[in-house]
Amino acid sequence: MIPAGLTGLTVEEYLPLLGFWTAILLVGVASVRLATRSGLPSLLIYLALGVLIGEAGLGITFDSFDLTQVLGYTALALILAEGGLTTRWHDIRGEVPAATSLSTLGVAVSVAVVGLACRFLLGMSWEVSFLVGAVVASTDAAAVFSVLRSVPLPHRLRGMLEAESGLNDAPVVLLVISLAEATGAATGAGGGPGPAHWLSVAGLAALKLLGGVLLGLLLGRLAAWLMPRAASGSSGLFALGVLSVCLLAWVSGELAQVSGFIATYVCGLVLGNSRLPHLHSVRGFAQAIGWLAQIMLFVLLGLLISPGSLHEVLVPALVVGVILLLVARPLSVFIALLPFGYPVRDQLFLSWAGLRGAVPIVLATVPLTSGAQYTGWLPNMVFVLVVLLTLVQAPTLPWVARRLGLVGEGEEHDQVVELDVDAVPLEELDAQVLLVTVGPDSQLHGTSVMGLRLPDGASVSHLVRAGSSFTPQPQTVLHHGDRLLVVTRASRRKAVEERLAAVSQDGGLAGRVA
Repeated sequence: MIPAGLTGLTVEEYLPLLGFWTAILLVGVASVRLATRSGLPSLLIYLALGVLIGEAGLGITFDSFDLTQVLGYTALALILAEGGLTTRWHDIRGEVPAATSLSTLGVAVSVAVVGLACRFLLGMSWEVSFLVGAVVASTDAAAVFSVLRSVPLPHRLRGMLEAESGLNDAPVVLLVISLAEATGAATGAGGGPGPAHWLSVAGLAALKLLGGVLLGLLLGRLAAWLMPRAASGSSGLFALGVLSVCLLAWVSGELAQVSGFIATYVCGLVLGNSRLPHLHSVRGFAQAIGWLAQIMLFVLLGLLISPGSLHEVLVPALVVGVILLLVARPLSVFIALLPFGYPVRDQLFLSWAGLRGAVPIVLATVPLTSGAQYTGWLPNMVFVLVVLLTLVQAPTLPWVARRLGLVGEGEEHDQVVELDVDAVPLEELDAQVLLVTVGPDSQLHGTSVMGLRLPDGASVSHLVRAGSSFTPQPQTVLHHGDRLLVVTRASRRKAVEERLAAVSQDGGLAGRVA
């Protein structure tokens, strides 16, 4: 099913190949519902699909680490572009400094702790020990959100996880590449680089990250100014153009020897928070491409694994997993967030929410393509580690959030979300549509529409109750379970959300929002 080359591919060969991967994609799409019901991230189902069609299942053999790395990097760029385009700046703005610390200082602490454990508990060389620590250092907030859709988090934690996931991939990739080269030098020449080398590597990494940020900002702002003036009437075509700009940021960053991944995320973040036409269509298209990249990437990674040899890496995976979950991640969170005054319960949840996903498995192929000897076991070990940590953490995350009291702050039952509709006419009117759900504990119950006292420029335009919908009158009283549409000027959205949150918590007598 995977031809050695595509140069001589005929229609007869192409159609079965296309049908096969289309079927895999359809199964991947359908599995999202199963993942939602089970409370497990869909990545486990996609990995299982890859294993089932691999050498131990349908017998398809795939062992190209170079191709896996190339496709993995491309998929990661698409996932980061989707993350930037769908992240709202006002949700993460206050958490960016802390998330930056967690993505740099926190990563360094995690790598050090796991590296020391691998050295003294598993007897690995210093170079390989820290290489393992770097490979497993990157977290995946998408996996966290996939199991927390039914248990919404406070904005500060959701913003932290979103920002961390967008920022930590770039420094981890740079670190893994440097450590893989050092490991290759050590195994090939009998000794690795000294401290002076690592100081220069740290300085170079900082410059690459800064260069990536500046490049992403430049391309994002340039495209945000230029694209509305050359906007196509087709929302689909415009969305394709926006995503192409994000990929251009990745390619440009790599060619300019700066961090292309951070450039991609920052470019997407700028574009996703600009006043672009067809913005909702852009976000919807980016989400679809992001899902496609994740499905195909995880299936590919599952194909790469040799199930028959997984038992050989079970003990190292268990040791690294325990150290990572109970020591390295908590310590990195507490040290990185020390200057920012986060409550202990927030830090405890962030410690447990450090799910791993595709990035560690992709990065496990880097040493094999960089000449590092004696690391052929690394992809299998990281695969087992990701699966084990996901099975332990994912089902317990909602319980942990509730036990720490993180869903009792007015955000568990009362959700305000922006509707995914084509907002071109709304943007021309400087308007946005919000969907509000009145939860069972909300003080919105019993309050009339007039009693909401929404800020100027906002109004309740539609209400859904017990399966029927109607246009509410000022004297209409809200009930538990009601869902209402609120139309507001874009500039007043934050004030509307604050007003609704205040009434939800304190009732109609809550103080008026200016």
